[in-house]
Amino acid sequence: MNKITIEDVAKHAGVSKGTVSAVINARSTVKAQTRDHILEVMKELNFRPRGMARNLKNNDQEKTIAIIVKDMNYPFYTSIATGVKEYANSKGYAVMVASSENDHEWEKKFTHLFSAKDIKGTIIAPIVEGTTEIEHLFKLKMLNYPFVLLEAVKGIQANVVTIDNLAAIKKAVKYLINSGHTKIVHFAGPPSSSHTKERIEGFRHAFSESPLVFSKDMIVSVGPLYEESYSKTLEFFHNKRREDYPTAIVCFNDMQALAVMMALKELNIKVPEDISIVGNDDIYYARIYPVPLSTIRAPQHEIGRKAAEILIRNIESTKPFAVEQVVLETEFIIRESTRVLRD
Repeated sequence: MNKITIEDVAKHAGVSKGTVSAVINARSTVKAQTRDHILEVMKELNFRPRGMARNLKNNDQEKTIAIIVKDMNYPFYTSIATGVKEYANSKGYAVMVASSENDHEWEKKFTHLFSAKDIKGTIIAPIVEGTTEIEHLFKLKMLNYPFVLLEAVKGIQANVVTIDNLAAIKKAVKYLINSGHTKIVHFAGPPSSSHTKERIEGFRHAFSESPLVFSKDMIVSVGPLYEESYSKTLEFFHNKRREDYPTAIVCFNDMQALAVMMALKELNIKVPEDISIVGNDDIYYARIYPVPLSTIRAPQHEIGRKAAEILIRNIESTKPFAVEQVVLETEFIIRESTRVLRD
């Protein structure tokens, strides 16, 4: 099978090789109409620019993909990366793992680096912020660079592997309602994250199917990180009378749940005697938290394997595939951090 080259693109587009190179490198010397024409030809031919590694000997045998996670220390991403590595290795690919450390600029730098250095494709856990530009993802699409997102990003038609967040939270909240809880709050994640929005909707849906009435003050914007969650939990309870405390908190993720537990301990509020806590992800440490955590188990390993499968299928195809959006199911795990209320 002959690989499409930059010369092929230039010939089909009716331009010089230098003009195609200028488009690939996002130089401003090419007219918009010419650039769009070349990008369309690249897409039709399924051409993917090769990076600096093209001059290395035996490069055809060097197959590498990458994954960009948000936090290398969070076991949720470690498990996903393990699933990616397992599948990729079985197909002869090495895997490079990078962490954006929840910094959008680092995510941009890594996507540019990997697409420029002949990493064949990248799996991205995207950082979604209200003011964040997503030009780096648009550029990857323009260059026909294969990538898979671990969360949908508004405005980007891309391959996505994620979980059914709405159904997951709905199931957890319905369990609490059926256990006698009537004062439930949701500590939400980053406001612009699709996962945050889906989990809020799941919370609302659970109330709509119960005799209880949903109100906006049941949703508390806390964030996904430990330090922020800890301080905002203290702030939340300092501003409430004890008789107004919720009887249960559904957390955005397990890291947030741990921070909430630590803050409640400082406030001398007992889990689950005073307040039940539900996490999300079921990371490895959830079962050995100060109080073993009831949580929503995401199929982390399967997420990684499926993302790698889609990515490698796109890398090795000579024709573009239709965008795939895979939604995996979750399981609600009941441990000691929640209790049934009895009259």
